[in-house]
Amino acid sequence: MPKVLISDKMDPNAAAIFRARGVEVDEITGQTPEELMAIIGEYDGLAIRSSTKVTKAILEHATNLKVIGRAGIGVDNVDIPAASAKGVVVMNTPFGNSITTAEHAIALMFALARQLPEADASTQAGKWEKNRFMGVELTSKTLGLIGAGNIGSIVADRALGLKMKVIAYDPFLTPERALEMGVEKVTLDDLLARADFITLHTPLTDQTRNILSAENLAKTKKGVRIINCARGGLIDEAALKAGLDSGHIAGAALDVFQTEPAKESPLFGTPGFVSTPHLGASTTEAQVNVALQVAEQMADFLVTGGITNALNVPSLSAEEAPKLKPYMALAEKLGSLVGQLAHGALSGISVEVEGAAAQLNQKPITSAVLAGMMRVHSDIVNMVNAPFLAKERGLDVREIRHDREGDYHTMVRVTVKTEGGDKSVAGTLFGDAAPRLVELFGIKVEADLVGHMLYVVNEDAPGFIGRLGTLLGTQGVNIGTFHLGRRSAGGEAIVLLSVDEAVTPALITNVRTLPGVKTVMALAF
Repeated sequence: MPKVLISDKMDPNAAAIFRARGVEVDEITGQTPEELMAIIGEYDGLAIRSSTKVTKAILEHATNLKVIGRAGIGVDNVDIPAASAKGVVVMNTPFGNSITTAEHAIALMFALARQLPEADASTQAGKWEKNRFMGVELTSKTLGLIGAGNIGSIVADRALGLKMKVIAYDPFLTPERALEMGVEKVTLDDLLARADFITLHTPLTDQTRNILSAENLAKTKKGVRIINCARGGLIDEAALKAGLDSGHIAGAALDVFQTEPAKESPLFGTPGFVSTPHLGASTTEAQVNVALQVAEQMADFLVTGGITNALNVPSLSAEEAPKLKPYMALAEKLGSLVGQLAHGALSGISVEVEGAAAQLNQKPITSAVLAGMMRVHSDIVNMVNAPFLAKERGLDVREIRHDREGDYHTMVRVTVKTEGGDKSVAGTLFGDAAPRLVELFGIKVEADLVGHMLYVVNEDAPGFIGRLGTLLGTQGVNIGTFHLGRRSAGGEAIVLLSVDEAVTPALITNVRTLPGVKTVMALAF
């Protein structure tokens, strides 16, 4: 009989589900890392919330562990690479908190509109300052959603019920899905200029970090009110403070902070500022939902082998897995590449296979592409839920299978439709195992997609490679591999090089100063 340890406080119904499904369960909470190490070897599954830290050291003692289930979205407290190396499946429950978080955003919007915290404190202090608190109506105001996924769409629905006009910025939101939601799809600059209220519902990635920077906050409408129940780090908190002090921003409500627990902040005490201690998921219903979901998912895996909402493995049968594994690694890298390079709103994506790849189950390959692409913008995406998230955003996903034989014995091609036209990348497997890029936006280029990389588009001219190498040398940047491609002599050329450390913004700025450079970007795989 499988055995599971629940190491964080969880709704008691979770244990009941395990037992009903034939899984033995122990509930032992509040352990030190050393105490957990001493007993973890007994268990096939570990169910956690946010308190238990599943480190590499703990995993080394987990000799029988097969699955870790996180009741909630974030898995920052799990060393996923170490778990993957041990063959341990890591699951979460990405949608159990959605309604609760959306409602908290709406609650904070009301709090800002009517100055409820300040009015409450004043009234309880015996002041009765009726004329001091002049609020604004939500009716007819424009709400700007940054992120229109699962939680954002619920906020949009509630806001429309309040007779607000809703506009949304989301690279994956299609016009058709926007119409279905009853919102207007806009650019980020348009949203900043028009919104009376802005609420964020996007994860923290390199693309979204400081999305409300000082520069973008300056573009907002005077009197704007801003709500963040998503992730700390999406807003430049110093710039937000400056905007509140100047009066340009009428109010701001944060449930999340760049540093948590946020026991001190320059924002505290600022007029117009409301804060809560990361309460987005803190309702009785949400806590029950995620506990029940994680128990059901873990029990299903341990009893039947079913995999749901896994962050480090796809849903595969035992027979398919060995054949598909290298193709899925290739597909995920190609998806990540187009996700990092294709700017603007995406309306569709096609995944084409030919040669040996055309003889395989294409669904996992497509899921891997979507996971790689969408993970650039989201921290809850995996190969299991990527197709659902793509469908939720109205992304048109097409699978194409070619029986023809091409230049390579096997090939996967990914094409995304963007506002700037179609962008296509293609890759193959060397030795049936090693993923290799062979074409990038119509240019033939062979490259390994590994680690930290620098992508440069330049005019093909003598001396450029020497100047680039010299610049990198003076910056102390060590080059691992160097790959070149061009459309034609004297035309547009591409440089893809791997470096030993992450590419810094300063390095990108310096490379842009080289003559003939058109585009410079940092990539990570």
